[in-house]
Amino acid sequence: MPRFTVHIRDEWVAVACRDTSNTIRWLGQEALKRYMKNKPDNGGIGSVRETRFIVRRCQGLGLLDADDTIDDVLEDNDFVELAIEGDTMSSDFIPCEPGVSNITAAYKEPDAYISLDGDSLTSTDLVNLGRGLYKIKVMIKPCVFLSVVIFDLMGSLSQTCFFLSQLTPEAERKVVQSRELLDTIVKENKVVYGITTGFGNFARTVIPVSKLKELQENLVRSHSAGLGNPLSPERTRMLLALRINVLAKGYSGISLETLEAMIQAFNASCLSFVPEKGTVGASGDLAPLSHLALGLMGEGKMWSPKSGWADAKYVLEAHGLKPISLKPKEGIALINGTQMITSLGAEAVERAQAIAQQADIIAALTLEVLKGTTKAFDSDIHSLRPHPGQTEVALRFRSLLDSDHHPSEIAESHRFCERVQDAYTMRCCPQVHGIANDTIKFVQNIINTEINSATDNPMVFAERGETISGGNFHGEYPAKALDFLAIAVHELASISERRIERLCNPSLSELPAFLVNEGGLNSGFMIAHCTAASLVSENKVLCHPSSVDSLSTSAATEDHVSMGGWAARKALRIVEHVEQVLAIELLAACQGIEFLRPLRTTTPLEKVYDLVRTVVKPWIKDRFMSPDIEAVHRLLLDQKVWNVAKPYIEKYQTEYIPESRPVSPTAFSLDPPASPRKRVRHE
Repeated sequence: MPRFTVHIRDEWVAVACRDTSNTIRWLGQEALKRYMKNKPDNGGIGSVRETRFIVRRCQGLGLLDADDTIDDVLEDNDFVELAIEGDTMSSDFIPCEPGVSNITAAYKEPDAYISLDGDSLTSTDLVNLGRGLYKIKVMIKPCVFLSVVIFDLMGSLSQTCFFLSQLTPEAERKVVQSRELLDTIVKENKVVYGITTGFGNFARTVIPVSKLKELQENLVRSHSAGLGNPLSPERTRMLLALRINVLAKGYSGISLETLEAMIQAFNASCLSFVPEKGTVGASGDLAPLSHLALGLMGEGKMWSPKSGWADAKYVLEAHGLKPISLKPKEGIALINGTQMITSLGAEAVERAQAIAQQADIIAALTLEVLKGTTKAFDSDIHSLRPHPGQTEVALRFRSLLDSDHHPSEIAESHRFCERVQDAYTMRCCPQVHGIANDTIKFVQNIINTEINSATDNPMVFAERGETISGGNFHGEYPAKALDFLAIAVHELASISERRIERLCNPSLSELPAFLVNEGGLNSGFMIAHCTAASLVSENKVLCHPSSVDSLSTSAATEDHVSMGGWAARKALRIVEHVEQVLAIELLAACQGIEFLRPLRTTTPLEKVYDLVRTVVKPWIKDRFMSPDIEAVHRLLLDQKVWNVAKPYIEKYQTEYIPESRPVSPTAFSLDPPASPRKRVRHE
């Protein structure tokens, strides 16, 4: 029988529907009857039939017509919100804001699976898991020890069967051995931190065996003290996936049953309400991970594509899932670690890498519009200062701008100009963009190491027969790395804003002021440049490193912390600003091309221009500009600019190398070259 869950004021009621030809009005009235039945004063509602209300879907907030049939507009187990006329929307109800995330807007259940073993996940994989491209399949290796033995509070051991893993006899022995170690600790009343004691400053408080389950549950509840907006569905999926990956390493003592429940929740996209604020980055990301675990326990709020935001127990039930029941040590296993910092850091570094690649393409297009030279990208110059990023960026510029390989009518038009050299914002791109690229790779290495690290406490070493308390939960590594990333990637926007100034300033560009005809009547890119400047200025403040700060917490037990959660969040904001500034530069450069027609630039840059023109028309006269910037920003987010130019870059780089020549003393040659530079094809 179809059933629908209806949210009225501060409560959820379930309504069974034998006949789906009934109307939405009938559904609302039935829900009101159930709501009134549980209230001594009928909830202040006089008559069901006379009460006026509206009904909307929880997912997407779409209004439902009262006369529509249930069969036409709802699916079994749908979640709906009923708002009584005169009421404000309940503070308990958390709407999904349309457009906030791709998952919220349109979610398609993936068919592909990815295996997690705790050792081989990458930042790219993690971001793709967040985007909903994969479900999870855990691959337990022989060295992993996850318990299949449950110790009940009466002191008996019982074997439990699971379908998740296919273990060898040796692996099964290790699985049983590890859980038996924890069970033995409990059975013998040993004092072990986090298993039979309190936490933090309560480490010396021994907890009775009969209250160990309550101990773990209280830990999760009390630590769920975060504030702020919830993480987007994508970021919560990343957080949950990363926690699963870390637990799969087998050093946390989690049971196989609990791990399987987490995987089922992930694969159903049942995502807990995780506030973005509240972690100091040691002892791990306690508050965010506690909120993550709280939803899995069936408490607090949860989101799924099917239900939107609702009480966690209802969301789990709608997907046929049961709340997890915590065993000894499992609460601390779920909440202790650096997964909030690391998952957000993975997104930051992946987006930083994508925009750094595209920044080279955008800068190359600007250089063409401003009639700059390619001499500054000569391979011999960069071989004398062989930083990998600088060399790579210079090679990309040659790949895009080499007129001998990709004929450029624009470059040919100023081949014999009298300028000696370009401004730094053009000729120093390899040096400035280069260090950003090198920093991104450095940070990516740290993030990938952290992704596959056990950051729990205490660690369970079954082969040694002991648990050991340590400090792997301290977030200093990813915090410092993400502060470094923020500083480095900011420079891509800083130098881009100066190139935008050159494009808009007629005394520097030889183009119409602010890239528009009939200046005065039209303002063109005047305020778009101001927007870029404001974002760059904001980034300068955000670049202050958060990891240089520390505040003692937990009664001086946790007396040095990383502040890595803020490092990750502001790194993401900085990367977003960089993307937006470069979107403005790309728009401006393409507009500059309009004033150089009929001359054409190189083939790859013409392809980039054509791509932009599929979403934004040329600027003939003033119009609403924000949608244009947002459209081009989306091109950069989807890496379409890189994908258009990449084949040309790769072909140039793999098939042609410049013949080595002595370094010229000047950047420009006033005489025409004697002959085109030779190319040597790689065999």
